[in-house]
Amino acid sequence: MIELDGEKYLDGEEASRLLGVKTATLYAYVSRGLLKSYKQGIKRQRLYKQAELEALLRLRPSDTPLVAPSNEEEPPRKKLTEIPLAEDWVPYT
Repeated sequence: MIELDGEKYLDGEEASRLLGVKTATLYAYVSRGLLKSYKQGIKRQRLYKQAELEALLRLRPSDTPLVAPSNEEEPPRKKLTEIPLAEDWVPYT
């Protein structure tokens, strides 16, 4: 953890651990605008504000599903063996 001007920042590994996601998911959050990242000097390393990470955790707790379950049942899928074939059908060899 790094503290700058009274703000606490975490590196990518620390931030992903706090959120309970892989670093690739963390980068996806940034690219989708769910989270901001900040450059650390001239290095390529990105930092994440601890307060913003904690706000993201409060927004969606880890035990909440991303998509609400649907009340509608999916129609049953046909198995390949149930699809009728034409009588003159010949498999490609």
